[in-house]
Amino acid sequence: MTFMPWSSALMLGIPSIDAQHQTLVQLINTLYDELSNPIPERTVIGDVLEGLVDYTHNHFIEEEVMFQRYGYAQTAEHTAEHAQFTAKAMDWLLRFEDGEEVDLEAMDFLKDWLLHHILEEDRAYVPFLKAAIAQGPAPIEATSTP
Repeated sequence: MTFMPWSSALMLGIPSIDAQHQTLVQLINTLYDELSNPIPERTVIGDVLEGLVDYTHNHFIEEEVMFQRYGYAQTAEHTAEHAQFTAKAMDWLLRFEDGEEVDLEAMDFLKDWLLHHILEEDRAYVPFLKAAIAQGPAPIEATSTP
């Protein structure tokens, strides 16, 4: 049984974001699978944790760029959630690199956080972004050169 199965319920209808969310779910499942092994390999766990931190960071940047481009009103609140999660994930990675183990409690947190974030926080911006994207590219502010 898959720890966190991907389903259409997790899709937001923004292809780039859906693809990134699916990759994040796959990373969480890979980490769970390795932790479920009788003798988990630390190198695999470390690689997955690094991948999770990097991929999440890049995913958050893409969301935040879209928020700024289209003027999403809840950008600050959403970005604060991203920062909290990134700090937590980085803390796990650093503690793991210092010799601590990643446990199933961390896996439950990852699953619960990602489900909550996609199904509630991200779903809240979907109508706004879809409407903004449908109107075409946001105007690029002119920059002056000295």
